[in-house]
Amino acid sequence: MISQPFETMESWVDFFSSVEMPILRQTSRRLDEARQNIDQINGRDIAAIVLQDPLLAIRVLAYIQPFRGKHLRSDITTIGNAIMMLGVEPFFKHFESPQTIESLLKDEPQALLGVLQVIRRVQRASRYAHDWAFERHDINIEEVALAALLHDLAEILLWCFAPKLAIEIRRLQQVDSSLRSATAQRQVLGVRLFDLQLALCNAWHLPELLKALMDDANAENPRVRNVVLAVNLARHSASDWSNPALPDDFSAIEKLLRVDRETLLLRLGIPDDQAQQILGAPVPPASDAG
Repeated sequence: MISQPFETMESWVDFFSSVEMPILRQTSRRLDEARQNIDQINGRDIAAIVLQDPLLAIRVLAYIQPFRGKHLRSDITTIGNAIMMLGVEPFFKHFESPQTIESLLKDEPQALLGVLQVIRRVQRASRYAHDWAFERHDINIEEVALAALLHDLAEILLWCFAPKLAIEIRRLQQVDSSLRSATAQRQVLGVRLFDLQLALCNAWHLPELLKALMDDANAENPRVRNVVLAVNLARHSASDWSNPALPDDFSAIEKLLRVDRETLLLRLGIPDDQAQQILGAPVPPASDAG
């Protein structure tokens, strides 16, 4: 655990590259159950478990990258392909007895709550991204869903290993609701979390495609826009469906999927009473662009 920010980006990267990333306790239990039934488990079953846990997902991706050059000409951009290349038994052998987030933060209840909130948010974002990529007939749905799951990786790591700093960033934004996240991060950490995440991706040799899909600056690309909108929707609806940013989110998603507001709200599973309140506001027409 660190309580003071590092002075350089390199120090941040070195620190996060040296620690064992914990996984969710629920993930650990599911892996134990799968290991006990290893004869009936296949790579797809394991991938389904990994894709619910952003820290396990990044561990798998980082672990497999050195093998890529030895055996493959192309990048490994999905958990499914990574598991296929590793094999079921080697996977269980390498990821045996992992530390859990709950045990790491057992004496930091605020941090545990904070990180679980972020993980629930990225899980929702990943589901949204997956569903919309399927709807759009994306060339590789898992790449889009995985990018959404990993989009806020640096924030998750901060809650796990520098909880006091994560809490201070949150406090600053609660005090000043107009304070942008990047500004608060620079004040507390000396770096933006996005820049830290990009540096970690480079240090861990993650595929260029995944880095591009996680970069909001590439949002003119429909695949990246899919990820960005899924992340934004999950963030803005984390508490409820009354966030003032949601109407803009809905309009952008309608353009992406080429659906109307009523259809979108139905697909999102928004309760009828809240959907009626949302539909009571003027609905901008969906564009054919995207």
